[in-house]
Amino acid sequence: MRGKITGLTFLGKGGSEVTGCPSLYATEFDNGERGYLAQGWKTGRPEVVEIPHLLLGFVEPNTFVGSTMTDTGRGTFTLTGEPITDPEVLAQLDLAVNETAVEVPMLRRTYYGAAPTE
Repeated sequence: MRGKITGLTFLGKGGSEVTGCPSLYATEFDNGERGYLAQGWKTGRPEVVEIPHLLLGFVEPNTFVGSTMTDTGRGTFTLTGEPITDPEVLAQLDLAVNETAVEVPMLRRTYYGAAPTE
C-alpha cells in the first residue's frame, strides 16, 4: 500500500441488487497519491475480488486501473490488489458477507491505441 487512505470518493456501482456492491471509489492517500478502491465479490484469495465489466466504466477520465485483471468469461473480471484492512475505511463501505475490497493503482492514460494504417 502506498500510504494511509485519507479520502474516498464514490464513482459508481453495478452488478448486484444487494448492498452497495460491486462499487468503485477513487482513493486519496496521506502522501498525496491517488488510487482506486474496488469493492467486489470474495474469491477465496484476500488480494483478489471479482467485479462486473461495467464497473470499469466509472474510472476517472484519462485514467485506468493499473492492476492485473483476468476475464472470467461470464461478464466479470478478477482484479488483484492490496486488501483493505483499515477499520476506518471498511466502516465507510456497505459490505455483504460475500464481499471484500482491494486498493489498486490509478494510472494516467497516455496511449489511446494506434491509428489505423492502410
